[in-house]
Amino acid sequence: MTVLSPVTFLVVWTGIIAVGLCLGRVLWTFLWMGARAVWRGLGPWQPGRTDQRVPLVAAGAEPAHLGYYWRQLWVDAWTAGRYGMQVVWTAFRDPWLHRIVRNLFRGRHPSGRRGRAPINRFGYVVLVAPGTFVGALLGAVLATVLLAVSLLYFGLLVGLVWLGCATAVPVLRAVERGWALTRGIRVKCPYPGCYRPVPLAVHRCSGCQKPHKSLRPGRHGVLGHGCVCGHRLPTTRLAGRGKLTALCPHCDRVLPETVGTTRVVHAPLVGGTSSGKTMLMAAMVEGLHAWARHGDLSVEYASADDRRTFNDINQELNSTGWAHATTGGQPRALMLTVARGRRRRLLYLYDPMGESVSEAERVRAQKYLEHTDGVVLVADVLADLKVRGRLGTEDAERAGAARPSTQGPWETYQRLTGELNALTGRRRGRLSVATVVTKRDVLDRLVTLPVPGARVDTWLEEIGLGGLVRAIGHDFKDARYWAVSAHAATGTGPLESEQRRAAEPVLWLLAASGLKTPALSAPRAEPEKRYSPA
Repeated sequence: MTVLSPVTFLVVWTGIIAVGLCLGRVLWTFLWMGARAVWRGLGPWQPGRTDQRVPLVAAGAEPAHLGYYWRQLWVDAWTAGRYGMQVVWTAFRDPWLHRIVRNLFRGRHPSGRRGRAPINRFGYVVLVAPGTFVGALLGAVLATVLLAVSLLYFGLLVGLVWLGCATAVPVLRAVERGWALTRGIRVKCPYPGCYRPVPLAVHRCSGCQKPHKSLRPGRHGVLGHGCVCGHRLPTTRLAGRGKLTALCPHCDRVLPETVGTTRVVHAPLVGGTSSGKTMLMAAMVEGLHAWARHGDLSVEYASADDRRTFNDINQELNSTGWAHATTGGQPRALMLTVARGRRRRLLYLYDPMGESVSEAERVRAQKYLEHTDGVVLVADVLADLKVRGRLGTEDAERAGAARPSTQGPWETYQRLTGELNALTGRRRGRLSVATVVTKRDVLDRLVTLPVPGARVDTWLEEIGLGGLVRAIGHDFKDARYWAVSAHAATGTGPLESEQRRAAEPVLWLLAASGLKTPALSAPRAEPEKRYSPA
């Protein structure tokens, strides 16, 4: 049996004690240093601060930083974990290996002081130094292993966070898309020369006014995008994206504030030149405001431009009593927000030139007809040759003074329906048409024609336009008829009853989209007559 000498026994136990003391101290010290280094190495803590590890926004790309989850999260996790490992082994090399252990092997105190006696130098070299080296090495290895296990767990959490964000992107997009589909929201540009669908508008940053073409959940952020100027922009309608200025992505013109949150109803007024479309549109707007004053609905202009456009028309009517013929090519929609309770509609009223329905090629150029939800057919019966042939001498003079259209309602209807199927994708049978007979103030004074009554369709058949009534009933889903005096509903001293009557065709089209008001259910009184002398 081998018996250890006292010196060997002392050396072994001193080394074991040195290993244990060094291991305990080094392990927790290295773990703390590594964990603190990982925490500090996670990257910039200020949102929007640039990071050299992530490439900057390329010229012409979305002016927003990539979302933290998209790339910065992985960069921070990897560099922080690597930095933590480097700190542990850097601490092992210096001070432990390069200073403490080296001093001990040189017979010096760990701080570098020389031993006071040979026995001290012998103890440092033989007894303490080997144990300190082994303890520091084991501590560094164990700290590395424990830190690696913690980092693996941290990496798993990072992966779950990334997966949650990546899953939230299509979910939020689908929810917003489904919400828009269930509410029938399909945004179309209202400006001439465009009229194109707007699946996602361009939004300007509220700070630097830079255009963001993809402000929705994606790689630049889930709930918000960080603009390069530092502003945070919401990515969904519920988060407040609708408060930002929206532009059409095709023509770069400003869209109304309610775009993307309100269902749009397109209602073009179709009629020949001098059929009274512009005056009728003015009467319809005044009528909507008249119903609003009675508390049946609320009406607002969609933008300052719409208010300015209507005020110009109104001033013209007040000063001359007539509205000049529409010119300038394709029309810009007059936009109004009509609401009853929590239901709202964004009404697009188009007033095209009468010449736009004079030829098939011109009708095809009216691209807004592709999106129409219902047509307001403006019928000037005084322009029909058969009707004019039934008039007496005095009635013919009255009809001539009313500036009849150059194109009768039957010709207008034929040119419209001939191209409407192609423009609307063969869905004409699902559309509604509101036929409005204009210039009723003149018609009521004619002696040789019956006076329009409550059943305007029957009256049209009586005066020889039964073919028009039958064609409308055959070609369209639903049809309704009115006779309106736009002259009595506009200008100075208008009749409120006639204004409300003029708004009924629009309210009827809005009701087909789900915005029902008590205006149409109220009993229709005979119009109060206020006609100027012949």
